[in-house]
Amino acid sequence: MGYSKHIYEKAENVLALRRQNAVQQADKRREEIYSKLPRVREIERELAQTGFRAAKAVVSGEDTRGQLIKLRDANLRLQGELKVLLVSNGYTTADLEEQYKCMRCSDKGYVDGVMCSCMKTLLRDTAFSELNALSPLALSSFDTFSLDYYSNEPDENGNIPRKRMEKIYNFCKDYAENFTLKSGSVYMEGATGLGKTHLSLAIARTVIEKGYGVIYCSLPDIVTKIERERYSYDYETGTLTHLENCDLLILDDLGTEYPTAFTKSCVYNLVNKRLLLQKPTIINTNLTKKEIKGLYSDRLISRMLGEQVYFKFIGKDIRVKKGRTGQ
Repeated sequence: MGYSKHIYEKAENVLALRRQNAVQQADKRREEIYSKLPRVREIERELAQTGFRAAKAVVSGEDTRGQLIKLRDANLRLQGELKVLLVSNGYTTADLEEQYKCMRCSDKGYVDGVMCSCMKTLLRDTAFSELNALSPLALSSFDTFSLDYYSNEPDENGNIPRKRMEKIYNFCKDYAENFTLKSGSVYMEGATGLGKTHLSLAIARTVIEKGYGVIYCSLPDIVTKIERERYSYDYETGTLTHLENCDLLILDDLGTEYPTAFTKSCVYNLVNKRLLLQKPTIINTNLTKKEIKGLYSDRLISRMLGEQVYFKFIGKDIRVKKGRTGQ
């Protein structure tokens, strides 16, 4: 997966800070140990000397094997003494070394020139964070979603808003708590202010806490970003790839993007690609099925509505009710 220079720089800065912190913490632990156990510092100096003497013995060529055996034995005795001294005082030899977050690459991001898995994860998480930067994930949770704003009185079609929304709420909560890479996709339709975005963000928040990579974005914004990347060599690249491959993609405001041949093709290709890959996608729209059909091809409508769990939100704008109650 390709990433922009900006993403690489941010990831490398994180690794640099991790290394710096590991070194500082190790220095702090060593000074603490040295102050309590001065003999530890002496042993470390003696061990360093045995290495120097070993190199000197090889260069001199005089009874090299005999000298190296003596130095090896001396080294082993010193290591044994050091271990006993540390353990008897509540420490280990590891307390004298840097404790990197990734011990495989020592927080450098690469092992023998090959990118470490920790760097791959950091790049992915950094890219997701960038794309999610403008979404109010922290503002929405299942705990803050209240059914009290939905009426128990039947609407003009005989449907009871609160009963319908309770069903949707329970589905969304169960979907988030039991999310896997094999979870299905969801299509949410309903007028503005009925809770589609709130429940979508609540799902995103729960799924992220489970360790999955989630991207939440407004379709008008993300389509504009993709179009810029396509036609500008100077613009950041890789957004479409992230959208296609993240664990869960949430597309908000379907139908509010400017209707051009490019945007229609972009939306279709993105949705179709994720469905082909069997990757979970949640789509929200304020438009009715009839209105959506007036904007997109039958192919897209068939893909979206035919292969996703469909929910129609009903009721009156709960934001108005919240305003009246001072919440």
